[in-house]
Amino acid sequence: MFSTDQFLMLIAFFFIIGVLTTKFSSRFGIPALILFIGIGMLAGSDGLGLIYFDDASLAQLIGIFALVIILFEGGLSTKWTTIKPVAVPSLLLATVGVILTSLIVAVAARFVLDVTWLEGMLFGAIVGSTDAAAVFAALKNHNISEKLGATLEAESGTNDPMAMFLTLSFITLLTTDHAGFLSVAGDFFIQMGVGLAAGVLLGKAASWLINRVNLESSGLYPIIAMGFALLTYSLTAVVGGSGLLAVYIAALVVGNSDLTYRHTIFSFNEGFAWMMQLGMFVILGLLVFPSELFQLEIIIQGLFLSTVLILLARPAAVFLTLIGFSYSLREKLLVSWAGLRGAVPIVLATFPLIAGLPNAQLFFNVVFFVVLTSALIQGTSISPAAEKLGLTGPKKVTPFHSLELVSIGKANAEIIEYTVNEETRVIGQTLSDIDFPPDVLINAIIRGETLVTPYGETTIENGDILYILVSKKRKKDLKTLLGERRSVPED
Repeated sequence: MFSTDQFLMLIAFFFIIGVLTTKFSSRFGIPALILFIGIGMLAGSDGLGLIYFDDASLAQLIGIFALVIILFEGGLSTKWTTIKPVAVPSLLLATVGVILTSLIVAVAARFVLDVTWLEGMLFGAIVGSTDAAAVFAALKNHNISEKLGATLEAESGTNDPMAMFLTLSFITLLTTDHAGFLSVAGDFFIQMGVGLAAGVLLGKAASWLINRVNLESSGLYPIIAMGFALLTYSLTAVVGGSGLLAVYIAALVVGNSDLTYRHTIFSFNEGFAWMMQLGMFVILGLLVFPSELFQLEIIIQGLFLSTVLILLARPAAVFLTLIGFSYSLREKLLVSWAGLRGAVPIVLATFPLIAGLPNAQLFFNVVFFVVLTSALIQGTSISPAAEKLGLTGPKKVTPFHSLELVSIGKANAEIIEYTVNEETRVIGQTLSDIDFPPDVLINAIIRGETLVTPYGETTIENGDILYILVSKKRKKDLKTLLGERRSVPED
């Protein structure tokens, strides 16, 4: 039994080691998921024996809490203008694609695991969704085509609700005599419809409150945003909707709205989402017992089902779902290979454990092994595959500059970051020639890796990043001057 001081020291080591592993993850191409889970397995009773943990209910609670934070951060950082052109194929991948993947895996699971058809369907549903964080961690150092990146981002952000719905539905069918497929199908439309509506409404409410309340500390604004994320999930789930879908939609609304202390909110949620990923993966690593996982029978079953998932189910789902859309063969191949499984299937595998299903422990162990093999095989090869298919550009270069964006709440003004593009009306003009509205001032210009001090004869060039001090009442005028409909959002 740990004392309080020893427990806090252990947590500190977990956080420090967990964060440092992300450096090795990006350098050696090993997904952070594997490293974090490895930390948990090492610290568990089958490893160093530091922590004994077998509480599936607590692991599920932590996992869902972490998923809410991760989905919220993902939605905040997603630009609607980027995913709008691929919204339809992405949503089809997130719904029809998940169903097709689950069905194909279910057939294999029925015979490999020697279970009933319904249990096979349950297993297929558990491993049906992809992991956004793992995919983009693997691709973050490469320029992937905007369409392809947006497709993967939108699919990964919206397919978790479908996988959870299918998982819970099959558990209901297995545990309730009077449940039928028609009632389950009806529940699907209710859950998704309520989730969509709740996400939009609560997202707008969150944006309105954040912009209207005048708090003493800027650090309190991210707390409000996080509170709304948790409220969105729980309130939607209580009224019978998909809480995960609602969280992602709400985050999209908030992230694409004009926000006070926008940079502070985004930075906090990015760091907090990383912390939640670390904690969730470590907990899931503690929950599994390696002595049970790495048995010959589990290894054979896991390898076979992983092969079916990676080489048959995912590609079949992608190619069938994207029929009629303008995706090349190479793009479909990469989308197929980028179907990386992550923490969500492991979290979903705790539901049968809690429900007390006969094959629940078998499912959990095999799902865990499938996730590990998917992360190791696909996660380490996504970037080489993208390069081989010619779908990446030059390696991304991280700029050396850093300029904190602020919202000056009491002065009713903000500093806005704006990237000049070919559609910007003032491109090619000098600052002295531009008829800026009152209460608008260009504070700095970032050009490549150089900080340009603006003065009257400075010319605006394509790709410049402008930092503009503007009063809130002049934001609409500034938007009109720059000339892009969504360049600077209105209140």
